[in-house]
Amino acid sequence: MGPLVSDHYRRIVFGRVLVLASGCGVAGVAVPMNLIFGVAAAWAIGKFDFFGKSFLVTLIDLPFSVSPVVSGLIYVLLFGLQGLMGPWLAAHDVKIIFAVPGIVLATVFVTFPFVARELIPLVQAQGNEEEEAALTLGASGWQTFFRVTLPNIKWGLLYGVILCNARAMGEFGAVSVVSGHIRGRTNTMPLHIEILYNEYQFAPAFAVASLLALLALVTLLAKSIVEWKSRQQTAQQELSAARQTATSTLITSSGVKAA
Repeated sequence: MGPLVSDHYRRIVFGRVLVLASGCGVAGVAVPMNLIFGVAAAWAIGKFDFFGKSFLVTLIDLPFSVSPVVSGLIYVLLFGLQGLMGPWLAAHDVKIIFAVPGIVLATVFVTFPFVARELIPLVQAQGNEEEEAALTLGASGWQTFFRVTLPNIKWGLLYGVILCNARAMGEFGAVSVVSGHIRGRTNTMPLHIEILYNEYQFAPAFAVASLLALLALVTLLAKSIVEWKSRQQTAQQELSAARQTATSTLITSSGVKAA
C-alpha cells in the first residue's frame, strides 16, 4: 500500500512540474527586482536626507496597507482591455493582464517592502563612518559598497530575500485577479490548488499543497539559520567595539598617569 501511494503521489507532483516552474519563474523575476529596489531604497533612506524621503518610506509601506485583491484590480483598471492603457496596449499587441507580465507586476507590488524594510534600520544603524573612511583612503563608490557596506548588511539582505521569495511563491489574491486562471500559461501553485479543489480533485490538490508546505518548512529553516548568523555577527561586532573602547580607555589612563 505504501509504495502504491508513494508512486501515485510522485506521478501527481511531477505531472504539475509546469505549474511549479511557472511559480518559480515568477519568483525568479520578482525577487531580483525587489532585491535591487530594496538595496537602493535602503541605501538612499539610510545614508542621505533628500526631498521626498518620507514619501518614499510611505510608498514602501503601501503594499502592507492595501489588500492584494485591490492591487490586482488596480492593475486590471490600468492595463485591462477596457482600462486606462488597454486600447494602446491592444493596438501594439502587448498583453499584460491575463498573461505572465501581469502576474509578475502583481507579485512585485505585494513583495517589494520585504527587502527594503529589513535593510533600512540596519543601514541606518551602521552609520557613515566606515564608508567615509573607505572613500578617504581612495576607494571608489562600488568598492565601498561591495567591500564595506554589503558585508555589514548581508545577513539582513538574505533574510529579506527569503521572506520575499516565500511571499512570491505563495501569493494568491493579486495574482488571482490578473492571471485569468489559464491552465498551463498563467497558473501558479496557489491558483492551481484552488482549481483542483473546485473540480473535486482532492488528491492532486493535496499533493500540490504539500509542495507549498514543504516550501514553508524550508523557508522557516533558512530564516532560523539567517537569524542565528545575524545574532552571531551582531555579538561579534559588539564585542569588538567593547574591546576597542576598553583599549582606548586603557591608553588614555596610561597617558594621564605618565603625565
